[in-house]
Order: sequence, then C-alpha cells, then structure tokens
Amino acid sequence: MTDITRDDIRAAVAAGTLTEAQAASLVVLAQQRAGVRAHMSGLDEPFELFKGFNEIFIVVGLTILYLGYAGVTGMTLLGTTQGYILGMVYAVIGMGGVIWLARYFTLTRRMVAPSIALAIIFGLLAAQFGFAFAAMLDMRTPATLTTAAGLSAVCLSGYYLLFRVPFTVALIALSVFATTFGLATLGGNFPSDPRDIFLLSADGPFALMTILLGLVGLIIALGFDMSDPHRVTRRAASGFWLHVIAAPAIVNTVALTLFDTGTVAAQLLLTGFIALMALFAVVIDRRSFLVAGVGYVVALAITVVEGQAFFIILILGAGLVLLGAQWEALRRRVMHALPRFPGKDRLPPYDLIQQESAS
Repeated sequence: MTDITRDDIRAAVAAGTLTEAQAASLVVLAQQRAGVRAHMSGLDEPFELFKGFNEIFIVVGLTILYLGYAGVTGMTLLGTTQGYILGMVYAVIGMGGVIWLARYFTLTRRMVAPSIALAIIFGLLAAQFGFAFAAMLDMRTPATLTTAAGLSAVCLSGYYLLFRVPFTVALIALSVFATTFGLATLGGNFPSDPRDIFLLSADGPFALMTILLGLVGLIIALGFDMSDPHRVTRRAASGFWLHVIAAPAIVNTVALTLFDTGTVAAQLLLTGFIALMALFAVVIDRRSFLVAGVGYVVALAITVVEGQAFFIILILGAGLVLLGAQWEALRRRVMHALPRFPGKDRLPPYDLIQQESAS
C-alpha cells in the first residue's frame, strides 16, 4: 500500500475531496500516531507559484487580455463626467469578468499562477474604479491616491473571502499601507525626502506608521500560522505572503535609521537586531519572514552604506546559508531551551517529545 504524503493531502484539499479543517485534523492524527520526528522533512513552508508551464501560458494570456481591455476602455477616463462614469462602469464590468474567470481557474481548476494573476488584475480594476470616482469628484492627488488604495483594499478583501487565494493577502496589506500613508498626507504633511518615510529622526508620522503596520501584519500572519501549525491549508500560505510584507515593514525603519547614523555602535545594534529577527523566525518556523527582512537590509546596505556594504552582505549571506543547513536541528534546540509561553503549543511541531506532551 502506498503511503499518503503531505503533498497528497494538499492535492486532496485543492481538488475539494477534503476540507481544510479535515486535512489539518488528518495530519495531526497521523503525526500523533507516528511521531513528528519521522516526518520532519514535510514541515517546510508551503510555497508554490505555478504547477506547470500551462499555467504560465494562461497567465500570459490573462495579462494580454487585461492590457487589451485597459487599452480599449482607458480613453473613457479622459475629459467629461460621462467619461469618468464610463471608467467606473468598465472597471465594474472588468471585476465581474475576473470573478467569472476565477470561478473556473481558481475554484474548478485550482490553478496557482492564474489565480495570482487574476487577484492582481482584480486589484488594478478596483484601483481604476477609485481613480475614476476621485477624478469625477475633482479630488486632489493625495485624496485620489488614497481613495483608489482604500477601494482596492475593500474590494480585495471581498475577493479573498470569495476565493481564498493566499496571494491576495499580500495585495490587501499593500493597499492598506498605501491607504494609511495617503490619509497621513491629506493634511499637507508630505515627506520632503523619500528617506523621511523610514527615518525615525525625520519629521512626520511615516516611520512610526510603517513599524506599527508591520507589527499588525505580523500579528495577523501569526494568527494564520497558529490556526494551521502543520501547514497543510491555505491559511498557512496566506500567512506566508503576509510575513513577506510585514518583515520589510518592520525592518526598513530600524535598519535605515541605524545605517543613517554611520557609527560602529549603530552597526552592532543592527547586527543584534537581525540576530533577534533570526531567532524569532526560527521560533515561528518562518524562513520567509527572515529572508524578506534580510533582503531589505541587503538592499539598504548596497544603496546607503556604500564602502562597507559588501562586508555586511558577506556576513548576512553566510548566516543564511548556515541557518538553512541547520534549521530543523537548531529549531529543536531553541524550542527546548525556551520556557513555555502562550501559543508555543500552537506553533509548528519540532520533535516527538512535543507531540507526545500535547497528546
């Protein structure tokens, strides 16, 4: 008899044979019977952008279809009030078309890449509706951008409730960021330099807002993770994409502020901060959180630090390689060393001892 793997269970969920709740319960039962240690190789983060080249083929077709639709209907956004109304009508028609296509590619065929592409197109059409609506009311640029971003966030939230495409969570998070920043500029509070958005020493609320939004995103991502510690449902994939957005939001302000001081003490503090990030990523078992944060630090090192950038990149690269090679073993030691804390038993399992104590 062939053993059923975690990929088989995910395929059953995708095909509708099992519900997400049934799949999670089945994995928990199987690991309680066999022990988690024998299945440690299956506890990696689920990550899938496409299942085959046919999905890429369909994505190309969807992209061309959207560009053609935008080109044919885009001229109606110019000039008269009637044009703006038509722009909103065409946006609504386009969103309806996306929902119709998603019912086939997302719900029936369970395709990954086309589902992501359709979510992006839906967000763009929602933004188009917001731009046309704001233009009809003769709003100024900050209010127009805020309106478009806010409507995108609302519409994408509804889209996620309909189709549960995990990547949609990342789009919602980006829309919320844009909406929040837009609201902060409505009173005329514009950053004089793009760096002011991330510098704690700069005037304005943007740096603090970035950290707070990142922390909110992280909390929501942890909620997804703890609802599916075995990572077999779309909740875990939704948490993955939210970690990808939340980590740079938390890191950018801290890293750029420390880089901007240019002192050795600041660089040591940044090293300690990244080490804490790595420890946190190991505890929650999210490589995506660490990679997204460190990737942002590398980008800042290249653009800001200049002379010492490659030394910093060398250290970060060596650290990631070491963590990747010893992640599971290191996580077991860290989790055993940590005392019990709220939610520890809802994190991904790390060995047989934890599973037996939870049984």
